[in-house]
Amino acid sequence: MKKKSTTKNEYMEKAPILKGVVETLESNYMPYAMSVILSRAIPEIDGLKPAHRKLLYTMYKMGLLGGDLVKSANIVGATMKLNPHGDGAIYETMVRLSRGNEALPLPFIESKGNFGKVYSRDMAYAASRYTEAKLAPVCRELFDDIDKDTVDFVPNYDNSTTEPALLPVSFPAILTTPNQGIAVGMASNICSFNLGEVCDTVIALMENPDHPIEQTLPGPDFSTGGRLLAGQSQIREVYETGRGSLRVRARYETDPKSGLIQITEIPYTTTVEAIIDKIVELYKAGKLRELSDVKDMSDKTGMRISIETKRGVDPEKLMAKLFRSTPLEDTFGCNFNVLIGGVPQVLGVRQLLEEWIAFRSECIKRRTYFSLQKAKEKLHLLLGLKKILLDIDKAVEIVRGTERDEEVVPNLMIGFGVDELQAEHIANIKLRHLNKEYILNRLADIENLEKEIAEMEGILKSRSKIQKLIESDLKRVKKLYATPRKTELVYEDQLEEIDENDHIEDYPVTYFLSREGYFKKITPQSLRMNSAQKYKDGDSLRRAAESTNKAELIFFTSRQNAYKARGYDFEDTKASLLGDYLPAKLEMEQDETVVAMAVTGDYRGWMLFCFENGKVAKIPLSSYKTVTNRRRLINAFSGKSPLADALQLAEEADLLLISSNRKGLVVHSALIPEKTTKSSQGVNVMTQKGKNTLEQILPAEDAVVANLSYYRAKTLPAAGHLLRRQDLSPELQDAGEPSAE
Repeated sequence: MKKKSTTKNEYMEKAPILKGVVETLESNYMPYAMSVILSRAIPEIDGLKPAHRKLLYTMYKMGLLGGDLVKSANIVGATMKLNPHGDGAIYETMVRLSRGNEALPLPFIESKGNFGKVYSRDMAYAASRYTEAKLAPVCRELFDDIDKDTVDFVPNYDNSTTEPALLPVSFPAILTTPNQGIAVGMASNICSFNLGEVCDTVIALMENPDHPIEQTLPGPDFSTGGRLLAGQSQIREVYETGRGSLRVRARYETDPKSGLIQITEIPYTTTVEAIIDKIVELYKAGKLRELSDVKDMSDKTGMRISIETKRGVDPEKLMAKLFRSTPLEDTFGCNFNVLIGGVPQVLGVRQLLEEWIAFRSECIKRRTYFSLQKAKEKLHLLLGLKKILLDIDKAVEIVRGTERDEEVVPNLMIGFGVDELQAEHIANIKLRHLNKEYILNRLADIENLEKEIAEMEGILKSRSKIQKLIESDLKRVKKLYATPRKTELVYEDQLEEIDENDHIEDYPVTYFLSREGYFKKITPQSLRMNSAQKYKDGDSLRRAAESTNKAELIFFTSRQNAYKARGYDFEDTKASLLGDYLPAKLEMEQDETVVAMAVTGDYRGWMLFCFENGKVAKIPLSSYKTVTNRRRLINAFSGKSPLADALQLAEEADLLLISSNRKGLVVHSALIPEKTTKSSQGVNVMTQKGKNTLEQILPAEDAVVANLSYYRAKTLPAAGHLLRRQDLSPELQDAGEPSAE
């Protein structure tokens, strides 16, 4: 019988504690979450968050759009009438909007004093009592016609005054002002674009809704400059979806004589200190041996990082390496999340501009309607004034003949056939103005007012006329406030990628790995001078391989991991030294030891892993090739049976396997099937019975085994034959006592 499911109401009745939690979330947490989304973290179509808008509007009401600078502390105090979140948060908002901080390509606040720098983590801004500020001239475009009912006003947090819900910005500040915010369950991260390019794009979109915006808006423009690596697919993704990642590189200058590198611009998403910390970390790890010093040389003139290189180092190739491993190249993650009508929406650039055009059109309609009503009211009064022109004396006689003051207006209404507003206007005319010249001059305004009214009514009915007004505003804004692009655009086909290996000298070397995990890289010249290798007591050679300085090295460990490195990661050394201790050099885990080494340049060939149970796994070396610079690979080989030996094989060859009971088996490697999975257990090759185990594998040619056919197996697996002394090389003879056969 199917069990009856419990309904939500029944479950809530049975779980009063859970019911209380749900009710608390609904009554307390949900309003908080909505407040963060709508009133704090997400910008609106005017390009401002509530904190920005409250601060700027307060400064506007203080008369700071012109005149002298005032103390920031006064501004912060006044803003608290609209923003209850404390003076610290208000001042941080002011700092970010200031010219001194350099966070915005188009700053809204003129500043005096130390406002910190967006590119510095440690360069703190001064307290508000020491700094001064006022609104920048561009703020005229934020508040123009705000008193003409262009936007709605809402009560402040304690209903003591009102504030604008939006500002009637005359240009798309949503794209020229960088914004970042984290709300509950969502976030926003909008990059800045060049003001002139944005204005051109809006004008082009109004003329042609299908205008390809990449033509007029090639990419973001950050206040810190840098070089934008503008891949067409990445740019298009951001423009279409409002999401995506953009790579930004630092800009630098080099001195060919001294090799000095001067970093003059960095990505917007990082700081000078973060870059230097990473460079120092890599230098201490021995991964940046090409440089000798790095300094923060930033001063009043601007940001600058100085990198001193060693003699003979190519600065361009060193920078290519730094771009790969430090924040000198960083990623800006775009998330164009904007509040549209109180609803958060992630919009592409085209959609965002279309929403702004609709918003600005509504502002112009409201402004025009407001002015139209004022003009109609004035025209109505002038038409009443026109009626007394025919008989001014009659108007004077009516006023003089009226005994009571409250009867003057009704008598004028009756005498001239005007309404109450017109009669009130006539009654309030000063005695000195009761002359034909004054009245005729006022009546001359009627014709102009009628033309203005007809024009405004035409604007309200015509979308094209509204767009012409928007276009006129954009052209004015561009002429007054546009600045040259700071961020250089570098397209994919223009980008010259430099391989960090190019600046590394390549030369013959021999690699030595000991059984205790000590590693040496020795040049042929050094070996000719002294070839006697030094080892710790009880240590001996595990493998030697001739290759080049740029060879890739793979070290296999007792925990089935593979650590990758390059030959040039290790210093040249001498045979008389112990070399580098790999567990420490490669930052291995505790008690992890090296059990095998592969040396390759093209990842051809195989790795043969021989296990004590007689199985052999033949893994293509290409399985360990990675696209990214991963230093550690897990599950590099099987750990289900103890590893007996490992052998790198460049091409198919005869192999000699030796077991603990001194049996030998010769098998051609082609008979061992290749396994694509690195952690494969392999196949049975040499049968082991009892406590016998497989101990060693080596090329039959190197072992100098005579009479190979005697030890060769026709089928696998095979047990092999007892080794005969006369068939073995001296090295194998010394390895153990062979059979007397």
